[in-house]
Amino acid sequence: MAESRLSAMALTQHYLDRIAEVNPSLHAVIAVLPDALEQAAASDAAWQSGRPRGALEGIPVLVKDNVQVAGAPTTAGSPALLGVQPPDAFVVSRLRAAGAVILAKANLSEWANFRSTRSSSGWSTVGGQTANPYALDRNPSGSSSGSAAGVSAGLAALAVGTETDGSIVSPSSACGVVGIKPTAGLVSRTGIVPLSPVQDTAGPMAVSVADAAVLLTAMAAADSDDLSVLGIADDDHPDRSHGGIDYTAFLDPAALEGARIGIWRAASVGADAVTAALLDVAVGCLRSFGAVVIDPVELPGIEKVTEPEFDALNYEFKHGINAYLKYIAEFAVGPGQAPPGTLAELIEFNEVHAERVLARFGQEIFYAAEATTGNLADPVYLELRRAANRLATSAVETPTVEHKLDAIFSLTANPAWLTDYILGDHNVFGTSRPGAVTGWPTISVPFGYVAGLPVGVSFLGPHWSEPRLLALAYAFEQATNHRRPPNLLPTISVNR
Repeated sequence: MAESRLSAMALTQHYLDRIAEVNPSLHAVIAVLPDALEQAAASDAAWQSGRPRGALEGIPVLVKDNVQVAGAPTTAGSPALLGVQPPDAFVVSRLRAAGAVILAKANLSEWANFRSTRSSSGWSTVGGQTANPYALDRNPSGSSSGSAAGVSAGLAALAVGTETDGSIVSPSSACGVVGIKPTAGLVSRTGIVPLSPVQDTAGPMAVSVADAAVLLTAMAAADSDDLSVLGIADDDHPDRSHGGIDYTAFLDPAALEGARIGIWRAASVGADAVTAALLDVAVGCLRSFGAVVIDPVELPGIEKVTEPEFDALNYEFKHGINAYLKYIAEFAVGPGQAPPGTLAELIEFNEVHAERVLARFGQEIFYAAEATTGNLADPVYLELRRAANRLATSAVETPTVEHKLDAIFSLTANPAWLTDYILGDHNVFGTSRPGAVTGWPTISVPFGYVAGLPVGVSFLGPHWSEPRLLALAYAFEQATNHRRPPNLLPTISVNR
């Protein structure tokens, strides 16, 4: 674009054509922005004037449909929110300021996978079932399913996902892309349908670490309206307060030389032999690239985090969704279009529209959340959250301090499973919980394949260590270069 060899209009039209061709099978996109080509024309004008607004000038981006984009509904996959068009989320305003073309809203697991205990990741009432681009009968994992599948299948250059526990890194692994779950508080949560004020974050998804770093640079900035992170992250930290950091400056192909990397093997102990062997290969790569490998390291007590975390999330979701539904009511597009006003009314909406909304699975988590007080000053809630934070923090700090680690390394998650509306998701293992509960950043990078299905590896590090993690992930990616683009096969043989 800088050399006038490609226009934003041409690039945007290319992706619109690709969406028209592929999305009927992939269901990665819920809606295309009606002004996408107008945005692109404005980018071309900025280039022609010699004054591009930023590093994303003219670059089309998918935005997960629980992140507000002006001029379109933000549904979280639910028809309950179809009649509301709130303004841009803070992070979307940051993308526009950097020149991005907001191309389309990406499909997701409805309500960020926080509705049913037997849900199918990537399914929403509004968007249908997102497919995995490596095999369309396989699951993309969730809840940033459409963001991962869309970028992987070439529907856009970049995508914004969100994570509470695994929703960026897990679909990134399953769909063969790079996903960054930032330090909690680095990226604003204003204008994002909430699940947890402690664990929620938006983050970049892309086909390479370098592209993800460009997107993170645009996304990361302080927002005075953002929620506090309840003691997890320090709002006075320079990264949090000032933004303006160019994360591409930390991309160092030699970063693994001398880096101290701890291998967390216990997390993937349930993996099949072929998947488990990928970790051995990855560890061998780390050693060959000059890393000091501590193998294995333990995260003591991490298995005890699940119960208090999930119980705390029930309180946080009720508190957050009640406040959010009240906030968006003023943005109803017409009479009779107002959303449910509370979680209780949302549950009732789903029951009234059960033939459509509850066709695949129920809303057991909604019932559990509604049964709580939803009061974040409730002593029961505070003890649950403190217990989860205490256990998770001890688990990650113990090996990090003892071995002076730059990062904790693991497989990200098991390969994609067959989508199953009866039994739900088939998660064998996932390694997102330590970063999710502590607020530590995680980067998942594509590495290997099992029967043609991608598996990623994760780098986990302390708060605000994105510069170091990006360097390590970039060095690993550049040295291994294992990503293969998907072919949108109808199915895949396990004997491949």
